[in-house]
Amino acid sequence: MSGALFAEETVFFQNFPWGTSLNEFTAKMGKPVHQEEYNGLSSLVYENVMVSGYTTYMLVYFSKNGLEGGTYYFLTNSLEELQKCYKDMQKELFGKYGQTDNYDNGIMREMRQYGTIWKLDSGYVFLKVNTRLNEPVTLLYSSPALSKMLFGS
Repeated sequence: MSGALFAEETVFFQNFPWGTSLNEFTAKMGKPVHQEEYNGLSSLVYENVMVSGYTTYMLVYFSKNGLEGGTYYFLTNSLEELQKCYKDMQKELFGKYGQTDNYDNGIMREMRQYGTIWKLDSGYVFLKVNTRLNEPVTLLYSSPALSKMLFGS
């Protein structure tokens, strides 16, 4: 579903457009703590990246065509902080990309998985958390090309 009136329609990761070269990305972001190659993608790992006031670690994915996506894993210290982080990020993303039909209400009354998805022409944004499995709040961004490779659509 497209975003709401005045919502951003273009998806960027860490303020970089899709296709940004790995060298250009590392020139601005600095050296990653880890780098590896897998299945045609290069991935970079960064620690202690601040996102909306929360500390995260960040994975960034590159193909031969440049930047294809990235994931933030939010570091929280309690269930309450995890719930607040999820709700804060969901609200911020609603403001940025508009409402979507693919979301939960963000109210955690029981231990389970929650997720909100924005499928925009310029990329895919997925916010999720699984409180039952004690997983971190995760925010995934992918380019249309990576989305097609990962999800087939």
